[in-house]
Amino acid sequence: MNIKIYAKPFDPWAEIQAYQHSAQDMAGKFGATSIFIGTMRDFNEGDDVKGMTLEHYPGMTEKQLAKIVAEASQQWPVIDVLVLHRVGDILPNEPIVLVAVWTSHRGDAFDASRYIMEALKSRAPFWKKELLKSQAERWLVKNTDGYLAGSS
Repeated sequence: MNIKIYAKPFDPWAEIQAYQHSAQDMAGKFGATSIFIGTMRDFNEGDDVKGMTLEHYPGMTEKQLAKIVAEASQQWPVIDVLVLHRVGDILPNEPIVLVAVWTSHRGDAFDASRYIMEALKSRAPFWKKELLKSQAERWLVKNTDGYLAGSS
């Protein structure tokens, strides 16, 4: 399991490849990798957005993400997990979050990945302030709706 917070842009595909190649203990053990990459949109709530500042609580954020990954690992037979998240100033089309889950079978990979992502969006201590094209700024008070595995 690896969790990282980045203050600068990252290349999710290079990160996945590097992590998978460095994780020798999982070589030959996984049959599925589920990958979610979230990027910044240039619109939200009917407004044009030109940037965002994403803040977090260092230490607490990583602890909460580790707890979420541990929960997923208890529910599904996870081999390994990589979670990367951006903070700081972010522009449209830049990756914000990467969740990669390695398992033996695709269903477990899909389910664990979705669980981690949805729990991250609802429970991890991140705060988003959008800069609109109109030059107005606003703090987001809720995340976009998602589906948490096991709920209806």
